[in-house]
Amino acid sequence: MKRERNPPLPAGEGRGEGRPFSVVRARELRDDSTDAERALWRRLRSRQLLGVKFRRQHPICLFVVDFVAVERGLVVELDGGHHARNVIRCKDDERARHIESHGYRVLRFWNIDVLLNVEGVLESIARALRDRATPSP
Repeated sequence: MKRERNPPLPAGEGRGEGRPFSVVRARELRDDSTDAERALWRRLRSRQLLGVKFRRQHPICLFVVDFVAVERGLVVELDGGHHARNVIRCKDDERARHIESHGYRVLRFWNIDVLLNVEGVLESIARALRDRATPSP
């Protein structure tokens, strides 16, 4: 079932009244996802990849990540062409280091790779998930 978008609120009222900013921002990002994010989400949702649960536009630390498998500590980020600029690439690297300092591994893919080769992207994600699988006792 499709979730209804939040109706506009009267002036002065926040959409996420009483909620942390990152949660509100994550909801906005889910509502305004890119074609690449939607294409990848169709393949990650409902435990379709190796039975692992993914969340999308999920707050971690000070950031909202595109996709995360919390139980495996794996973050998947998608980048558009503007991320190729040096200044943004440096910020992306700094953001990844911060997230990784909290025990996550960060994978980055270009939007175009998802749109043209989703199977290859999924195989890379599956490989990372297998690497981060917890050994059974």
